[in-house]
Amino acid sequence: MSAIAAFDDIDSLMLARYRADPCAFIEECLISPYDGQPYRLIDAERRFIKFAFQFDDDGRLVHPLMLYGAIKKSRKTELAGLLTLTTVLLFGGKFAEAFVVANDEQQAIARCFTACCRIVAASPLLKREAVIMADKIGFPATQSSITAIANDYTGIAGGHPTLSVFDELWGFVHERGRRLWDELVPVPSRRVSARLVTSHAGFEGEGMLLQELYERGMALPEVGPDLRAGDGMLFFWSHQPLHHWQDDKWLKQMRRELRPNQYLRMIENRFTSNEAAFIDMADWRKCIDPNGGPLVADKTLPVWVAVDASVKRDSTAVVATTFDRNTNKVRLIAHRIFQPSTKEPLDFEQTIERTIRELCQRFKVRAVYYDPYQMMAVAQRLQKAGAPMKEFPQTLPNLTAIGSNLFELIKGGNLIAYPNNELQLAVARCIAVETPRGWRIAKEKAAHRIDVIVALAMSAFAAIERSHVQPVKIVSPIFYSKQLGWLGDGQASTPPPPGYQRTQEPWRDFVGPDAVYSHWPGSGPKEW
Repeated sequence: MSAIAAFDDIDSLMLARYRADPCAFIEECLISPYDGQPYRLIDAERRFIKFAFQFDDDGRLVHPLMLYGAIKKSRKTELAGLLTLTTVLLFGGKFAEAFVVANDEQQAIARCFTACCRIVAASPLLKREAVIMADKIGFPATQSSITAIANDYTGIAGGHPTLSVFDELWGFVHERGRRLWDELVPVPSRRVSARLVTSHAGFEGEGMLLQELYERGMALPEVGPDLRAGDGMLFFWSHQPLHHWQDDKWLKQMRRELRPNQYLRMIENRFTSNEAAFIDMADWRKCIDPNGGPLVADKTLPVWVAVDASVKRDSTAVVATTFDRNTNKVRLIAHRIFQPSTKEPLDFEQTIERTIRELCQRFKVRAVYYDPYQMMAVAQRLQKAGAPMKEFPQTLPNLTAIGSNLFELIKGGNLIAYPNNELQLAVARCIAVETPRGWRIAKEKAAHRIDVIVALAMSAFAAIERSHVQPVKIVSPIFYSKQLGWLGDGQASTPPPPGYQRTQEPWRDFVGPDAVYSHWPGSGPKEW
């Protein structure tokens, strides 16, 4: 008995027709939550679904492993949701269980499960019969369910899934993901038990599971356009746009906004290296103000300073930026690069400390960002001297945050820099390493000096993050003296009497030597 056979609106003839043609079930019974209209499948989806629900003489699935690979925005997640519901409702039988798995970078609720919930809520036939919970969709008539599970192989051991869904398998890059994949192998105790994968390409050498499945699938005989099948596997892999919304305008927009490697991976669905040039030099040149240069001094200008330090090998860089509210852009104010050697290590006191002290004298320095691992002793001396030092450990999350921020600033033309050969060479030598959190700046060769770009990224990140925080204004209190009148902000309504001496406390500045005062208006019986 299938779950949908228990629905009041489905008779045995209709059930038989839907089982023979699952595409008809999807297009007649399932409603898109986005436009409220029945789903209309494209040819590639129809062919995949037709092969997905082929059965052998024993009533078992011919292809218990199914992989649908397509470029970004091909509604792969929705298709996974449609296939999940179709499997559970038409073919799962009583006590059917589908597990929707979150990848390494998602939380417990995978996007595919959210898609299932939305489709059920939008489809009247299903909504009447289903119970939607935070992490589970239940069909009480047959005690079938669709459950979202976290990427935790220990919590799923011993399960008997009808279908296990792995959406965006490229994101399964850790060992726990591989172990979960192994735990959710199709089980022989169910006639219908399968694994479904939807994804676009990943990175070469990272997340090998998807790449292994890709290589296995490409070795199978072709049974349709971009579709291969055999040896228990159904494999679809397309490099072309499949839907009308993936038009030339969108493709051109993606080519403008994405790095070349990212475009190949997400828009052409090709495996690429996770390393690429950090910035297109044409984008960097657009950020250069040909008439600009380092600013000498402006005591009213708020700036954020960052230091990337090294003692013997790498260069050390100090960079200052500000946030220009007139243009809403980050502006490079000044930079210094120091190159130590093994024979002549860097003298932090004569280089970094001196430079930061000078910047504090020339500008309104709001903060000096530094890695405590590199220069804790220097920071302590500068802190005692009044410099606003702020720790910024160069952890992977922090490096990714500053790298992604700098990339967006340069790509969007929101950084203003001045012409400088050292800066341009450092930018050209930077590569971007993509992590699940974003982009991290790195260098291709150990001899390359990119510390000034790391310092620029730290400073620009601080300028963006902190420029929108308004400083708290210190308001001087106002007092009233019978002798001097109202006092406040260092002013009195009448001239101070002879013999007064200026102090650090405004209310004392206008109290003569014979004056009688209380420490605060209203705090005592004396008047002043």
